[in-house]
Amino acid sequence: MIVALIIACEVGFWVLLAAGLALRYLAKKPRLGAAVLLCEPLMELVLLVVTTLDLKNGAAPDWKHGLAALYVGYTVAYGHYTITWLDGHAAHRLAGGPKPAGAGYGRARAAHEWRLWIRTVIAAAVALGLLQTAIWYVGDAGDVSSLKAWQYGALRAVGIHALVAAGYTVWPKRAPAGQVS
Repeated sequence: MIVALIIACEVGFWVLLAAGLALRYLAKKPRLGAAVLLCEPLMELVLLVVTTLDLKNGAAPDWKHGLAALYVGYTVAYGHYTITWLDGHAAHRLAGGPKPAGAGYGRARAAHEWRLWIRTVIAAAVALGLLQTAIWYVGDAGDVSSLKAWQYGALRAVGIHALVAAGYTVWPKRAPAGQVS
């Protein structure tokens, strides 16, 4: 049931995002569109509550609970960023707004990658906190090795993303020939 709910939350995220942006720019109802977009965090709250209830009702902690924690962490850190990014592109494509600035080249791109890395650190911190809370909640009564494995996975993601950001710092992306960076 947890996996189905995670999938439903992910599908729901994109459906609400598309509906909110369509209402804002195609139907010319920006307030209603904003209200729909504000419903996004409710799905993660439902996922968190259901996952907690699943553990409370005696389910053995496993990979599904770890995945739910990482999903919630990711949406906390990257959800607003994703919505803002897509909103800027929708405003450009559907409402004649200015073209959103890209990540850039050189130092600007490296700085952008480090800002994304900070989001990954936030996502991992949220996930680690949720996973540790679940580990304490289950206590010695159950096998929490899969939850600990997800904690290590979150830390590995932070490390890998740091290597990517460092790569853009050491080997900056150059602007195509003829384009000003």
